[in-house]
Amino acid sequence: VKLMEAKYKQHTVRKQAFSVSAQHYAFVVHAFVDLIKQVDAEEYQFTLRETETQNILEDVMSFKSSLGILYLNKFNRQVLTKLFKEKKLKFTPLFKAKPHVFVCRDNPLAQKSSVKLRDLEDYPYLSYEQGQENSFYFAEEILSTLNRKMHIKVSDRATIFNLMVGLNGYTISSGIISSELNDDKIIAIPLEVDDMMTLGYLMPQQVEPSPITRQYLDLLRANIRGYGFEILEDKEK
Repeated sequence: VKLMEAKYKQHTVRKQAFSVSAQHYAFVVHAFVDLIKQVDAEEYQFTLRETETQNILEDVMSFKSSLGILYLNKFNRQVLTKLFKEKKLKFTPLFKAKPHVFVCRDNPLAQKSSVKLRDLEDYPYLSYEQGQENSFYFAEEILSTLNRKMHIKVSDRATIFNLMVGLNGYTISSGIISSELNDDKIIAIPLEVDDMMTLGYLMPQQVEPSPITRQYLDLLRANIRGYGFEILEDKEK
């Protein structure tokens, strides 16, 4: 009987669960790793989805993920904000970042302290594909409407960095780059454009974050501060 009771108890232990859907950002992964290291549970099931923008919205709306992490700028803000409202989602800004170009250290552009759009014309442009919903407004990169001579679409972060090294390609992102995740072959160079990225998280409206979601958000903020950015919520306090 005791063996049966022990077996029953073992199978009734509730696994700690958490899921986040996000665009491809190093600080999201670092916070996820930190969360797992802090979890006080014998069993857990965590999910990190680096996915297309449309999927992020659907995952959060359907409660497949507790959080969605993406950016807004002056180009996509109106369209995405309207979608958030339609899907009953709330966007909370975390920090603002100036656009940067990611290139490998061996790229001739790596010698520059900043780059202009015309400096990029002779290099392959790398972007994340957005599936069937391939709207410019869902692009993970700013300036997605520009016509490029050479354009390569990829689906994962490892590939995009390999192509930066192998083909001297570039992409445009927030400027946060991790030597731990991407080794030290990739650098970020400020892009001279009149634009700003506001990165933040999505949650369903009228839903309070669970304790583990709050824990992850705290770790997310700590990682962002660690890269030298100011949390917008801190400024409002």
